[in-house]
Amino acid sequence: MTLTYQPGVLAPASPSGRSLSFSLAHERDPRPALARLRENFDPQWGVVGLGEPLVRALGREISGLRVFPALSGSAHAIPSTQQDLWIFLRAADRGAIFDLSRKVFDLLDGAFEPSDAMDTFSYAGGRDLSGYQDGTANPGPQESLDVAIAGEAFAAPGSSFVAVQRWVHDLKRFFTHSVAERDAMIGRRHADNEEIDGAPESSHVKRTAQETFAPTAFMVRRSQPWATDRGEGLEFIAYAASLDPFEQVMRRMAGLEDGIGDALFRFSRPLTGGYYWCPPVADGRLDLSLAGI
Repeated sequence: MTLTYQPGVLAPASPSGRSLSFSLAHERDPRPALARLRENFDPQWGVVGLGEPLVRALGREISGLRVFPALSGSAHAIPSTQQDLWIFLRAADRGAIFDLSRKVFDLLDGAFEPSDAMDTFSYAGGRDLSGYQDGTANPGPQESLDVAIAGEAFAAPGSSFVAVQRWVHDLKRFFTHSVAERDAMIGRRHADNEEIDGAPESSHVKRTAQETFAPTAFMVRRSQPWATDRGEGLEFIAYAASLDPFEQVMRRMAGLEDGIGDALFRFSRPLTGGYYWCPPVADGRLDLSLAGI
């Protein structure tokens, strides 16, 4: 049996995506639907993640998996909207995303109810809607394996954990600031993406510099923008071999470490938050054995 990771964890961002979350239907056994997902979900479609409540409903426990914590201390509350199942679909266009979504809904029908769906897309060569490059500090290809994929010491090598948040931006407010002010909030120059020497301690780059944590808090980010008639922002998606790095960074952003909040909160705030375990792949199928499937 060849065991490996879900390819979507480390694959470059796709032109189109859809972030789906599901809750377990009342008094339903999730096992038949998860077995269908295991047998029929092509790992090339995207990434599947199981939440701690679902794993607990299966009578199992996965070391390191927990419920997303609600945090306070920043200009805006950081909510937890933990769901049972999360699936991120990847494709070249929205038509293909639509087709994949129908297949997923059919596989889960009767056991899981859709909680949320958001279409995402690549923008301006990998930029956030603010215009700034996203994921600049991501590790390189080889380092990403060590950062995002659990090794032999884990019960299911090839697993990953993911933190998912939806941020809504107030771009009208953001663009009332001068370019210099916007650069200071982010901590990078928009013109060349270079870090600003002497950027404020509240700048997003300073708050989230992964190498400044002890232990270091490296993650592989695969975030994408979203936009609807209700707003616009970023679907933040970060993979790691442990959930600890994300939580370290989020606590510092909220000012819980030193009382300095991230300047990102001046124009953006999170609406959702969930943690999920992304199972490995065995012989081309999701390996859900650690969850008892």
